[in-house]
Amino acid sequence: MQLTKNFTLEEFTFSDAAYRLGIDNSPGPTELGNLRKTAALMEAVRTLLGNRPVLVHSGFRAPTLNAVIGGSLKSVHTLGLACDFTCNEYGSPYLIATLIKDSRGRLPDFDQCILEYGWVHLGLPRPYAAARQQFLTKKSATADYQEGIVA
Repeated sequence: MQLTKNFTLEEFTFSDAAYRLGIDNSPGPTELGNLRKTAALMEAVRTLLGNRPVLVHSGFRAPTLNAVIGGSLKSVHTLGLACDFTCNEYGSPYLIATLIKDSRGRLPDFDQCILEYGWVHLGLPRPYAAARQQFLTKKSATADYQEGIVA
């Protein structure tokens, strides 16, 4: 199912861990609506990246899957409101996160842009919450978050 012109439901819900462990990673109706919003945000990011292909590493995560992989209990991935991605044709995750930071006002309001160890996390705000437009860096699974986009 196409969520937007360039993004499918399959790429926003596929998980190696879910497949391997037999975990159902299907979104419910609310999460599906949220995934459409997240995919629309990612269309704007793709445009910002010169219409280069974006590889979704993680979109929706069912709560069981999120727990199994050690995701945050507060992860907006479980709501369908986040996307971890790369764009190899554009450049490194650092370059992508920096472009997003420097492009304020050219993207729909988002909550967080996190430069993580190997990808960029972009999340929308939870329902009824304001978009913080927050930029963070996390250099490893055990590292603390740092304010800003840090190389």
